[in-house]
Amino acid sequence: MERELLVVHQQQGKWQTEAHLVGMQPTCVAVDPLRPERVYCGTFGRGLWRSSDAGRNWEPIGDAGATTKPWNGEGITEPHLTSVAVSLTERSGGYGVVYAGTEPTAVYRSEDGGNTWWELKELRELPSAPTWSFPPRPYTSHARWITPDLGVAGRLFVAVEAGALIRSQDSGKHWEDRKPDGPFDTHTLLMHPQVPNRLYSAAGDGFMNQGRGYNESYDGGETWQRPNEGLQHHYLWGVAVDPANPDTIVVSAASSPAQAHDAQGNAHSFIYRKTSGQGWHRVTQGLPDAQGTVVPNLTSNSDEPGVYYALSNKGCYRSANAGESWEPLPLPWKSDYEHQHQQALAISNV
Repeated sequence: MERELLVVHQQQGKWQTEAHLVGMQPTCVAVDPLRPERVYCGTFGRGLWRSSDAGRNWEPIGDAGATTKPWNGEGITEPHLTSVAVSLTERSGGYGVVYAGTEPTAVYRSEDGGNTWWELKELRELPSAPTWSFPPRPYTSHARWITPDLGVAGRLFVAVEAGALIRSQDSGKHWEDRKPDGPFDTHTLLMHPQVPNRLYSAAGDGFMNQGRGYNESYDGGETWQRPNEGLQHHYLWGVAVDPANPDTIVVSAASSPAQAHDAQGNAHSFIYRKTSGQGWHRVTQGLPDAQGTVVPNLTSNSDEPGVYYALSNKGCYRSANAGESWEPLPLPWKSDYEHQHQQALAISNV
């Protein structure tokens, strides 16, 4: 959530929640696919944290000033973490290689499970970098999303909010600038293991230019298509893909950034679903009323074909029929959560 990290697990058939990193404004979370008990959480102002027991205990990492252990590497010099991801195809010491993004825009890499970090500095030298700007804080920008390729080791995509979707073919040593026809304001970027080179982008581009909210590439980001037919709300935030079917997709959407993100009662957001050869259609069964619902974070779980999860200020919801209908998880939900903007959602298959 906005003010704490909520760790959810089942115990004796009942759902339990634990609050961690209270008051630290968690912004992003990622699970190591090679070691699912290893979880990383970034905060806005308090740096990066790591759990080695599926979220039960946490320790600060990345900042040399946050540990008394001998330090190597440059460390993460910015305390405002905005994205974190763990590679499935790049491995070192039994862990997936970790990437972390910050505000101002920078990306860091760790090859030892988060103990030491180096900045991938050429990213800041791209020709488009001076134009990157985050509208609520136009003097800066941030690495909103990091996507390590699921099949090509060393290929990496970074979505800058706002201004670029960039790519590296060599683990971040060198970078290719944004494509002229690519999305400029990607909020979530996914791949699917069954379709190499396919990218799914939920973007804010549609707010200013309808028809550009949802973007797909079939050639690793070289060119883009925009199958937006049926979408009535064009500011997109989350996207999730069925682990069993790369053509069954759900997105979360709103009419504008204000209607997407206002957690004080003025949010108005929706979930849409798409299948192969069909346009988008809005799904409502089992979901909370659109009015007052902050635009949800979405995810799927590789161990659960046909299952999606959606997290909003109204609760956490699950679909067991590929997004056609939903039901709330029976979690203890504080009334205060309804006035917070949830930030991230991840699943650990421990």
